[in-house]
Amino acid sequence: MGFLIWLVTLALTVFSLVDIIRRDDSQVKHMPKFVWLLLVVLLPLIGSVLWFAIGREYPENGIQLGRAPRQRTAPSPQPAAPPVRVDTRSTEEQIADLDREIEEWRLRQEIEKRKHQRGESSDSGTHAE
Repeated sequence: MGFLIWLVTLALTVFSLVDIIRRDDSQVKHMPKFVWLLLVVLLPLIGSVLWFAIGREYPENGIQLGRAPRQRTAPSPQPAAPPVRVDTRSTEEQIADLDREIEEWRLRQEIEKRKHQRGESSDSGTHAE
C-alpha cells in the first residue's frame, strides 16, 4: 500500500512540475513559477495538490476532456435564438450616425413647427377677412 501511495505522489509531482514549467507566467496565480517549483520539490504531495487547486489558471469554459459527444436518440427541438447583430462600425462612425439622426430629428421638428405656424397664420388670416 505504501508503494502505491509513493507511486501516485511521484506521478503527481512529475506531472505538476511539467505543468508548471510549460505554463506561461500569466497563467500562474498567487506566486511566481520559481516559488511553485520549490514548493512542489520540497513538499511533493502538498505542493502538487496546492498547484492544481489554486496555483494555475484554468480556461473560462473549464477543463476540456477528450471525450466523444453522446449521441441522442431523439433530438429535442430547440427554440431558434434570434441572430445576434454585431456592430462592426468604429466609435467615430457610430457617433457620426447618431449626429445625423439627431440632425434629422431636429429638421423634422422644425418642419412640423413651420407647418403648424403656417396653418395658424392661414387660419388667422381667414378669420380676419
